[in-house]
Amino acid sequence: MAAPSLDVVGIGNAIVDVIAQADDAFIARQGLVKGAMQLIDAARAEALYAEMGPGIEMSGGSAGNTMAGIASLGGQGAYIGKVAEDQLGTVYAHDMRAIGVRFETAPLVAGPPTARSLILVTPDAQRTMNTFLGACIELGPEDIDRALIERAQVTYLEGYLFDPPRAKAAFQKAAEIAHAAGRKVSLTLSDAFCVERYRDEFRALIEGHIDILFANESEITALYETGEFDKALAVVRGKCEIAALTRSERGSYVVTADATHTVPAVTVAKLVDTTGAGDLYASGFLFGLTHGRDLVTCGRLGSLAAAEVIGHYGARPEASLKTLAKEAGLI
Repeated sequence: MAAPSLDVVGIGNAIVDVIAQADDAFIARQGLVKGAMQLIDAARAEALYAEMGPGIEMSGGSAGNTMAGIASLGGQGAYIGKVAEDQLGTVYAHDMRAIGVRFETAPLVAGPPTARSLILVTPDAQRTMNTFLGACIELGPEDIDRALIERAQVTYLEGYLFDPPRAKAAFQKAAEIAHAAGRKVSLTLSDAFCVERYRDEFRALIEGHIDILFANESEITALYETGEFDKALAVVRGKCEIAALTRSERGSYVVTADATHTVPAVTVAKLVDTTGAGDLYASGFLFGLTHGRDLVTCGRLGSLAAAEVIGHYGARPEASLKTLAKEAGLI
């Protein structure tokens, strides 16, 4: 097998984000669970959009954001995600390619439109996401590019994508191709509510196919049905090669079979919007890992990337992460 020519290929929901500010009263009136992600249908998306305040539209999706971060660090990446052959789909594909991420997934010609997520950001910087999956549900095994997977050091799977049924088969196919080529497979759990829906399947996936796991505190405790982070950390040890567990301002813990590395968070001048914090942590971590950095440095790169994105609205970096990492002496 030839040496890998890509750092990471990400597989996820290709979503256009619509981000608007809202107060807690609006969240309550709409019957939403603050800080969580819920799936909505087209009618609910239209109704909620009409009630939201002025919004900012930008390409997003969890794994897409991660790939944007890797590109900002100077990494080589590709993305697999389903958009429709419509205006938003064209914009999404252009945005990915413009930042240097390879994106060649065939668009959906007939069927639902490109996905969008209506994100409400409250004054405490918490984000409440309402996602219409649209064309994302059509991603299947036929969209998995074998040559692309074989060329990447790491294949990164987005937990949110586990909702559409055919995506599970796509995950399985991608993981099998990657491991047959001697590559690594990574998974982000994405959301505690997602974990609650698919706990047993996620556990089986992690133990059978995942080398590198990303999860925040609520996700890892939901996965192992415990209210205590330390207990969840102990259970995940050895289930996969590396587990990178984030705890917001308390930093992160990088767990291997025989060690736990504690990595501090990077202080931000002002917390604006937590959307994308976990996605960008994964960017920094995977960039470091695919460029031969030790696990603590990988975690520090993750913290740096997460800190940049929570200092402004939107889930993709505005500043050059490569420049910030060089200034911090991390690359």
